[in-house]
Amino acid sequence: MMKSKPQAGTTTDCDNEINNSSINTEESNTMVSDEEKKDSGCWEKIRHGNEQSAEKPKQETKIVDGNWAVASASYRMNDIAYIFPITPSSAMGEIVDAWASTEDKNGEKKVLNLWNQELKVCEMQSEGGAAGALHGALVSGSLATTYTASQGLLLFIPNLYKIAGELLPTVIHVAARALAGQALSIYGDHSDVMLVRSKEI
Repeated sequence: MMKSKPQAGTTTDCDNEINNSSINTEESNTMVSDEEKKDSGCWEKIRHGNEQSAEKPKQETKIVDGNWAVASASYRMNDIAYIFPITPSSAMGEIVDAWASTEDKNGEKKVLNLWNQELKVCEMQSEGGAAGALHGALVSGSLATTYTASQGLLLFIPNLYKIAGELLPTVIHVAARALAGQALSIYGDHSDVMLVRSKEI
């Protein structure tokens, strides 16, 4: 009696055997008849699956800080970044700037974004300049970002109203830091972020 081919979306005995990691190739051969191998292509699945598992690349573990992790993600997902140094967010701008200027011996960029382009990095004259340039880039349709903290974020407020009001998509990477009051403070808290929450963003 001839077995019918399995319908799409159904699980065959062969699929169950492949998913069972405790069964090796030799055992699978003895448990599946020649006719089943022909009908379902089980042997090809088993052989192909074993080849894939043998070719898996080794995973690399890297220990990084938050600034490096944010810089890595933002570099890959943007066209342009406007930077101005302010503690503790300066490292993010420095890292993306270094990656954007790194070339191999053939003059090709070593680090590219998701669209195989280098991230354009522009250092502005102030946080206010970075905010204005960010707004202009977003209006033109670019995927743009910036990095700031503390009083620097407060200088973004005029442009934040425009960016939010025009529904322009962006991510501003804030390394939260205490606002300077009676004296300069570089301690970490969320007073800068909480202050701009009321700005419609």
